Amino acid sequence: MDEMKQIAEKIGEAEAILIGASNGLSITEGLHLFADNAAFEELFGDFKRKYGLRCILQGMMAQWPSEEEKWAFWARLIHHYCGQYQPTPVMQDLKAIVGDKDYFVVTSNGECHFELCGFAPDKIYEIEGSWLTMQCARPCHDTRYPSLELAEKLAVAEQNGRVPTELLPRCPKCGGPMDIHMGAGQRMIPDTRAQRRYAEFLGNYHGKKLVVLELGIGWRNQLIKAPLMRLVANEPNATYVTINLGEVYISRDIQNRSFGINASLDEALAALYTACMEEGKT
Repeated sequence: MDEMKQIAEKIGEAEAILIGASNGLSITEGLHLFADNAAFEELFGDFKRKYGLRCILQGMMAQWPSEEEKWAFWARLIHHYCGQYQPTPVMQDLKAIVGDKDYFVVTSNGECHFELCGFAPDKIYEIEGSWLTMQCARPCHDTRYPSLELAEKLAVAEQNGRVPTELLPRCPKCGGPMDIHMGAGQRMIPDTRAQRRYAEFLGNYHGKKLVVLELGIGWRNQLIKAPLMRLVANEPNATYVTINLGEVYISRDIQNRSFGINASLDEALAALYTACMEEGKT
């Protein structure tokens, strides 16, 4: 039997789907944090020449000379990849595969494309932070605030790689500078509510038929991949599906309940969507 048909059958039988996603999914959508490519040159060529940036990730981690320059970078990034974002075929296929089933998403991608595609915010845990929230840079308290509206305003006002000082965000408690949640590094405030919702989801489906659908996560990933494989090892009714071009790894103890698809995510999810639609008709 074709692997995609087998996976579609497991999804059809499942009571819920747990999605794990990392950089491979972002790259499929055209967002490559690590690449000095044409897209980076077009969006940040001036920053590249002025500051020596070679990729988006360097900008996210940079110690900027001023708040005006830091927020010019973030505003441009958020405006382009969030404010102007339109759901891509790979995300539309994924959403259709999930359909009406209960689900949860755990991801290290912070650009909020799951939410922007219509996945419920309370069913997403962005484990390394979110571009669409900001926090006190110190931080003096643990509240996070929306950032998209501010970023759009700053993107319009930016001139020559700087934003106006008077538009810089300030902490409503201490008056100090703000950071994008994902850019706060070791000072990043953990999203304890999302952590609790994730734990509740796992508790609700303990011992039940669960499909773990892992998208674009490298074999050495200890943040999402390793915990997902341990979860499947401890859940005898769970099925593990990993899709990653050129790098498929499944631990030996769960191989008999797993599928490894060595293919690009756009092609694999399109094929899986077709298989799910055919499975639904039978």
